[in-house]
Amino acid sequence: MPTHTQINYEGIDQNIEYENTINEVLDACFNEEKLNNRKLYINIILTTPENIKQINKQYRNVDNETDVLSFPMFEKDEIEKIDNNIEEVLGDIVISIARVEEQAKEYGHSFTRELAYMVVHGFYHIIGYDHIEEEDKKQMRKKEEVILNKLNIRREL
Repeated sequence: MPTHTQINYEGIDQNIEYENTINEVLDACFNEEKLNNRKLYINIILTTPENIKQINKQYRNVDNETDVLSFPMFEKDEIEKIDNNIEEVLGDIVISIARVEEQAKEYGHSFTRELAYMVVHGFYHIIGYDHIEEEDKKQMRKKEEVILNKLNIRREL
């Protein structure tokens, strides 16, 4: 099974279950978007609420904690032009594990489902999708649900 991730931990303990979920989701995303045969990967940073708040303030000038941040390295139309022979990072996804836990309880579904959603959501931001305009939001949500459904990751506990 291909892996398209580099996983880093900042302020939390390493967890193989997190890694398995992240790798499974990103492999499905890369496959769905026909990027699986490319030398591309995404850097995942799993961290604390304090760290993600500091990153949010430093890079987005937003002094608030959040659940997930995405930092793409390329514009959407640039990705297809990346040389297939060169390994490239598509971007970074920063996830607050404590927020994943909180939101899973709040939304009434499993930790795995919430983590998977954060990863797939971050992935689609990395490759150029957003949810600012309602039509863009619908397109992005549809893509996210396709991945989660293919992996049989449901909203219920």
